[in-house]
Amino acid sequence: MSVSVVVPASSANLGPGFDVFGLALTLHDELTAEQIDSGLEILVTGEGSNEVPRGSDHLVVRAMEATFAHVGSRPTGIRLSCTNAIPHARGLGSSAAAIVGGILLASELVDESMERDDVFSLAATLEGHPDNVAAAAYGGFTIAWREDGSVQAVRLDTGVPITVLVPPEEVSTSKARGLLPASIPHADAAANAGRAALLVAALGGRPDLLMAATEDFLHQTYRAKAMPVSYELVRELRAAEIPAVVSGAGPTVLAFARGLTPPDGWAMHELDVDTDGARVLH
Repeated sequence: MSVSVVVPASSANLGPGFDVFGLALTLHDELTAEQIDSGLEILVTGEGSNEVPRGSDHLVVRAMEATFAHVGSRPTGIRLSCTNAIPHARGLGSSAAAIVGGILLASELVDESMERDDVFSLAATLEGHPDNVAAAAYGGFTIAWREDGSVQAVRLDTGVPITVLVPPEEVSTSKARGLLPASIPHADAAANAGRAALLVAALGGRPDLLMAATEDFLHQTYRAKAMPVSYELVRELRAAEIPAVVSGAGPTVLAFARGLTPPDGWAMHELDVDTDGARVLH
């Protein structure tokens, strides 16, 4: 028994939608799991291949084990192969992709297919926040929130040009979160709420509003010292009337544009919105 899945990268926040908005991107990790007689074998190629663990602490394996416990079935042994295209610790949802992919792999491997909503719910529990895992699970533009102890998400269609500019340096999500203040001025909260609402309209068919809609008052300025080059690049792009934001917790910069020139040493990917989300290949 062998199963393969493909899972998209994702960008969270998109400026004002802190911990709420997610956008699935056409950059993918491909994962394959095979039942074997016993033990655990892991092969990783591509992004992170020299850094990720090769044992039970591998994030895909941890997600698979949580899923086996959830469905009440487990194979005697697993061979896992990961072909990674999503950069790690760059604000492009690599951990969300690993978790969503692991859940899909595990449920299919033991013939206990899970509904997409259940995949999202379990993934959000494992990840700790729902924004990236919503985009990875459903594709498109997602709005995720918590209500009465559970996670919810809605998916909207959008089609916008996207360029991600990826620096060589990592920034951990925990470090970026640690720079946020405990409170912000009421005026900033009100302005951010307005921009977040405007961004839903902009991505829903009014791309002419993207410049105003991507203005953030909650997190990017506070996190600037963890990624000064990224923050300055966002400022330069916006000064040139290019809608640009820090992708997730950074340090990748996402712009709703094409034809950009990356800084020296940075990678650049011109992408579209992934409309399918995580999916089983066979």
